[in-house]
Amino acid sequence: MSISSERPVSAERIYAALAALGAEPAADPQKRPAGPQEEDRLYLLGSLLAKTELEITAATRLSEEEEIEDVLETLHGWGEQLGGDAGIAVNVLTNRLQRTALQVSEPEGEELPPGREAAFAAVMTAVYALGAQLHAERGDTEGTRRALSGAEEALIDILQGMHDLRVAIGDAPGPEEEEADE
Repeated sequence: MSISSERPVSAERIYAALAALGAEPAADPQKRPAGPQEEDRLYLLGSLLAKTELEITAATRLSEEEEIEDVLETLHGWGEQLGGDAGIAVNVLTNRLQRTALQVSEPEGEELPPGREAAFAAVMTAVYALGAQLHAERGDTEGTRRALSGAEEALIDILQGMHDLRVAIGDAPGPEEEEADE
């Protein structure tokens, strides 16, 4: 399934939306003397997405149980924009999960800390599981198998990352301690 907009929003309109929200990126008059260009469209959409997510997060801070209603209200608005097409919804969710996985895995050093490694694997498990379901619905057995294999590998990575974090805080023996016990 592919998603294409019947009326793609121009970079100029996205920039105007950001300006209306007080979040327009600083313009570089030397780089873009005529303002935002169409090649800036995805960057600007990412900025608009971030601003929207920050606004939602600020409005839906979950400190009490009844505040989940606020989160549900945002989901109703989200669902209304997507319409009733479950395939498009899964496609959008998969795209969001992939962005989330990349954000989680942005390394601060050369190697991810074990908790972030486990979180990355958890998000990728969801991506693979959604993909497996889509392949299965389409009757694509081989695609389903590949996606399930990816999900299984990611699940192993979750468990390894959780174990490594337990080792780091002293709740579980590390490899050198296990060898010493043998």
